[in-house]
Amino acid sequence: MKCSQCHSTDIKVIESRDVADDQAIRRRRMCVNCSHRFTTYERIERPQLIIIKKDGSRELFNRTKILGGLYRACEKTPVTSMQIEKLVNDIEQELYSLDEQEVKSDKIGELAMNHLSQINEVAYVRFASVYRHFKDISSFEKELSNIRQMQEVKG
Repeated sequence: MKCSQCHSTDIKVIESRDVADDQAIRRRRMCVNCSHRFTTYERIERPQLIIIKKDGSRELFNRTKILGGLYRACEKTPVTSMQIEKLVNDIEQELYSLDEQEVKSDKIGELAMNHLSQINEVAYVRFASVYRHFKDISSFEKELSNIRQMQEVKG
């Protein structure tokens, strides 16, 4: 590990804690040479998932891509970044529990929508509108009626 400021390798760990439901370790570090402080995360290395996109192309699973989409959907809502992180951790864990090396992107979208529907309705509808490519008001209204039906089943 090198300091990002002075590139010294003399680094010490100041603090360590479990994060993301014990799926990662967050470490605060400090360069002994220049006193620059920074944070690192350690995660269990898992086999790479291949995502099959709608057009049939394949790409490596990218956690930050899901995070970005969820952050956009949750803008100006009371959803916290910790809730979004937990949501992505849950999605990632569900994907790995499938024990498949290749997963269709539809599966990720459905998992995200299922989790979002339980956290915030506005974020859910925003995500669904992009994910399902709403073309008109009627498709939007149909999704809203689905939300109402889910609430009635819960309540």
